[in-house]
Amino acid sequence: MRDGIEAAKRGLPAVAFVTDDFWKQGGFIANAGGMPDVPKVKLPHPVAGTGHQAMHELADRICAEVIDRLRNA
Repeated sequence: MRDGIEAAKRGLPAVAFVTDDFWKQGGFIANAGGMPDVPKVKLPHPVAGTGHQAMHELADRICAEVIDRLRNA
């Protein structure tokens, strides 16, 4: 979340990836960072350690949403 906020503050297109276990905290961090409207995409938790195949499948599932969020940011 913090990386997405920092990119957005610099005027760069940004989407924050936040796992469902940390979704609520991501909103808090965005509000606290003064960027409550930074686009976010919810990922399943955990992502790390799930293997290459799972990562490819996740990327395929969220790709359209990420592009949509960037276009509407």
